[in-house]
Amino acid sequence: MASDPTTVSGATGAGDAAAGDVWVFVEVGGGRVAEVSLELLGKARELADLLGVRAAAVVVGAGVRSLAGSLVAHGADLVYLADDPRLEHYVAQPYARVLAGLIRRERPQIVLYGATTTGRDLGPRVASTLRTGLTADCTDLQIGDHQTREQSYTNLLYQIRPAFGGNIIATIVSPEHRPQMATVREGVMRLAEPDEARQGEIVEIALSFPGEPPAGDGRPDGRPAVAFSDDDFAVALVRRVTEEKRVDLKGAHIIVAGGSGVGSKQGFALIHELAHTLGGVVGASRAAVDAGYIGREHQVGQTGTTVRPKLYIAAGISGSVQHRAGMDQSARILAINTDPQAPIFSVAHYGIVGDLHDVIPKMIRAYKTKETLAGVVGASGVGDASGVVGASRAGGSEGHGSDA
Repeated sequence: MASDPTTVSGATGAGDAAAGDVWVFVEVGGGRVAEVSLELLGKARELADLLGVRAAAVVVGAGVRSLAGSLVAHGADLVYLADDPRLEHYVAQPYARVLAGLIRRERPQIVLYGATTTGRDLGPRVASTLRTGLTADCTDLQIGDHQTREQSYTNLLYQIRPAFGGNIIATIVSPEHRPQMATVREGVMRLAEPDEARQGEIVEIALSFPGEPPAGDGRPDGRPAVAFSDDDFAVALVRRVTEEKRVDLKGAHIIVAGGSGVGSKQGFALIHELAHTLGGVVGASRAAVDAGYIGREHQVGQTGTTVRPKLYIAAGISGSVQHRAGMDQSARILAINTDPQAPIFSVAHYGIVGDLHDVIPKMIRAYKTKETLAGVVGASGVGDASGVVGASRAGGSEGHGSDA
């Protein structure tokens, strides 16, 4: 199959300069880099090292040059900057023009986007323009080989995501077309610590707007600027309405999550009370959200938010594979369920088999008693009080179940 400016056939080996770099589209809001973009830069660094190529960040916006240092510290070797006041806010077509034009020019082999509203809008537009594939909502990315009857491919991007309602985990490859592109869910990649000593290159992307003379980008190779047309600005941003996030599940150290076993919207008052007592945040399973017990911003799981708190309490959640994938990296997991065979126990460090309506009030009383005792003992100078609530190590068998 012959290649053209938008399609590259086959795959190349690690370290081959023709293989192309690994890119991350960086989202910017309020002058800050979105956390999912920093998470992806860490993964891009890992993939680039395996492939023997560079990791690069692409930033589109206004006044974004100041962000380059942070992107380099988080793993970028190159930072491409498309900086212009007319690109301050995300509008699909101009952003797609920049990214598609730059991809045609530089030919990366992998391009990653956050699975946010912006990434889910931009990624498919770029993929359609470039006539390449895009895998949505990935939960893992790896490098591996692929064999067909006719040909072997090496160093492909394994784009891993749940499929068929989460009942299977699919591994998707794109052996024939470049770049390989994927959107990745927030929170599934660990945010690496920045290395302020890292050095990187900043590349200014020259932009040519309608009615302005064409501009070069000032690079020795004399490659042209990304040129916009009038059609790219057919849609104008009239007004932006922003709303503060009411629930910060990703940043919470303690999450108390309820499932359909809570039984009702009123029953979630118990979940809220325990979360308030422990200084935590309220989470929920998809089943509880779909039942109308609580708002979608509280949803934990592959179709909600992926979390890694220090303590995750799952009350009345059976533990489908979708829910477990969104919380199984928590430092400590306590599960409360009436069914001793509930799949949630397979990932829990501690389990309580019982009715949450009986167990949670006892936990609240025990915790408040412990706090009171600790205050009294501390005031008397005797020492610290020991814990009141104990829990047994959970067993349980692996299973799928519903996201209850």
